[in-house]
Amino acid sequence: MAKKWKITIDRDLCIGAASCVALAAATFNLDEENKAVVLEGEGDPPDLIKLAAESCPTKAIILFDDETGKQEYP
Repeated sequence: MAKKWKITIDRDLCIGAASCVALAAATFNLDEENKAVVLEGEGDPPDLIKLAAESCPTKAIILFDDETGKQEYP
């Protein structure tokens, strides 16, 4: 079974680079403050979400395993 993520954005770290949006547009978008937000709904496949998180230059995207609650990235 595919891993599911609980996604948190550290808005203090986010600089609006939008690499997450470029890689996983069904999961991430930028708000009016040019900060990343997580979109509602099914989103992208878990491996693409992880790739998007890893692409963030400031590591503002924090991924938690939805089952265990354990922080997986960064």
